[in-house]
Amino acid sequence: MLIVLALVIGATLGAAAHFAVSGRDLRGAALGPLSGTALGALGWMILTWAGQGPDSLWTWLATILLPAIVVPIALVLLTRARVAHDERTRRELGIA
Repeated sequence: MLIVLALVIGATLGAAAHFAVSGRDLRGAALGPLSGTALGALGWMILTWAGQGPDSLWTWLATILLPAIVVPIALVLLTRARVAHDERTRRELGIA
């Protein structure tokens, strides 16, 4: 049942990243929390399958650090890609 705590931590860190990274209007509101949840669960899953239990420090560090590091980077990259795509589409349509 401690995996639920890992999921909540990942979702919270993803939501915080959504609000911390600029360009919120260019991406969905659920993208940050969902990706944070997925990364937290992935870190938990990999380390428990590797034999680390919920009492291990490494399991909790992976659950916290993976979403805290990867989600903001991913949001920045996705926002940049969206801005570039929108600009390219505007030029192709002759709008801008």
